[in-house]
Parts: sequence; structure tokens; C-alpha cells
Amino acid sequence: MKIGIYAVGRLKAGPEKELASRYLDRFAKAGPQCGLEFTRSVELNESRAGNADTRKREEAQELSRQIPDGALIVVLDERGKAFDSTEFAKFVGDAADNGQRDMAFVIGGADGIDPDLRDRARLVLNLGKLTWPHQLVRILIAEQLYRAVTILTGHPYHRV
Repeated sequence: MKIGIYAVGRLKAGPEKELASRYLDRFAKAGPQCGLEFTRSVELNESRAGNADTRKREEAQELSRQIPDGALIVVLDERGKAFDSTEFAKFVGDAADNGQRDMAFVIGGADGIDPDLRDRARLVLNLGKLTWPHQLVRILIAEQLYRAVTILTGHPYHRV
């Protein structure tokens, strides 16, 4: 299964980008063992529209153009469902085992995700009750993707 991260906003050069890249590289190297392939990270410019609803709608339209047809969409949103790492690994592994071709992790802009895009998601996932800056969300999802592979392959990285 091909996995991509689709985000509004760009990571500038620096420690956040380096750390996200480190986990995505680890995921890309370990993922094929269990049928997972990291294919791309898409960063979109934030909308310049004058109000939040229009910004979210414009950003969702651009995200939708980038996401492969038929992809299982996972929206990262603080109002979503909380998983522990083992549950997250099972979700990803089950999707791959059930023949899902693409999985898209979507990170919205500062105003959040347009409701229409959120409604298209198979899963709305929260990474805790705290509000995280989008730069850290990318690091967190990159690390959890790598951790999921280690759980699925029995690697000792994940300790309970």
C-alpha cells in the first residue's frame, strides 16, 4: 500500500524538517517488509482568502486534487478518534491486508479541515487532546508510521 502525507503549509529547513525526514526515511526503508511504501509528501501553500471558511474550502479543493483517486483518507484533527500505537499499526496493516492501494494522511491549514473533506475521511485521527503546531504534527505522524511498521514486523523499537 502506498502512503502519502498531504499538508497545508510548508516545513522550512531546520530541525523539524530534519526530524520528520529521518522518520520518513526509516519508514521508507522498513515499510516494504510488510507491504507499505512511502510515496510522497505534498506541501501546499495556505489559502490567502479573507475568511476561514473560504480558506478551508480552497485548501480542501487543492488537497483533493493531490490525493490519489480511491485513497483511504485519514484526516488529522483534534476532534478525531484517539488510537494508541498498536491500534494505529493495526489500522494501517488491516488496510494494506484488505487490498487498499493508497492511504493519504491529511494535515489541514491553521483554520483546520473543511467539513466536506473531513466527511470523506475513513478515519479522523487525533494525536492527543493538546493542540499541536502543524510542524510537530508532521513529525508525530512520521514517527507513528515508522512505529507502525516496527509493530507489524515485530521489531523491538516499540516497547510496551
